[in-house]
Amino acid sequence: MSGKHFNAHEVGCCIKYFIFGFNIIFWLLGVAFLSVALWAWSEKGVLSNISSITDLGGFDPVWLFLVVGGVMFVLGFAGCIGALRENSFLLKFFSVFLGIIFFLELTAGVLAFVFKDWIKDQLKFFINNNIRAYRDDIDLQNLIDFTQEYWECCGAFGPADWNLNIYFNCTDTNLSREKCGVPFSCCTKDPAEDVINTQCGYDIRAKGDSEQKTFIYTKGCVPQFEKWLQENLTVVAGIFIGIALLQIFGICLAQNLLKLCVFVCLLVYFNKWCGSCISPAVLVSVMATRV
Repeated sequence: MSGKHFNAHEVGCCIKYFIFGFNIIFWLLGVAFLSVALWAWSEKGVLSNISSITDLGGFDPVWLFLVVGGVMFVLGFAGCIGALRENSFLLKFFSVFLGIIFFLELTAGVLAFVFKDWIKDQLKFFINNNIRAYRDDIDLQNLIDFTQEYWECCGAFGPADWNLNIYFNCTDTNLSREKCGVPFSCCTKDPAEDVINTQCGYDIRAKGDSEQKTFIYTKGCVPQFEKWLQENLTVVAGIFIGIALLQIFGICLAQNLLKLCVFVCLLVYFNKWCGSCISPAVLVSVMATRV
């Protein structure tokens, strides 16, 4: 029974344009992430005063968009142009860069599993450091509010962590109206309320523990995150495995196209060197066998 046979050109084109389509999505997403990051910094006046980047004591979420967008932009560009132009250098760069990212993700996952207590301490330090800078940056403030609302938590290990912030601490020298309070994102939500009460956390930590539980979340974000991770472990593991398989698939495609490009180039140069001693029909036949 005879079937349809694909020659090297057809197979090469399939791989080439598949890699191109695969990477142009990442390239466009990278452009979008970078655009959002630059727009956010423009709105905050960072672009007009670059030195203000180091002024923020906590984590600026814009950095996340910049790093992720930058990596996606570079990878997408190398993959697109490397596949479209059959550029061996860009294809090698794409494969190696993707391989390094895969290795770093694998290493981070293993280290996070082995050094769980250290990761927990670092997470506590990270959250508390950002609690101190809560009012310094609107993006950081929104990120903390979203985290506390989503996981129904308050502070790293409890509402008392908000004593680290100069506006919410309970010291006698604090003249802020938010003294001994917590942000509104710590407050328990009433489904009947359509408007968010941004003053719901005022003076709440000056009350007893039993009364606090009525109005605010008393669990910390670190234990709530651990609980969420345990409850959604299958979904999280599935996402990471899916990303890893996608990366391996991209590396394999790039390597196959790279091998095909190198083989074709060597064959063409040899044919020129020997004075076209290989007929076009034989060239196509050999390349088809190679593929």
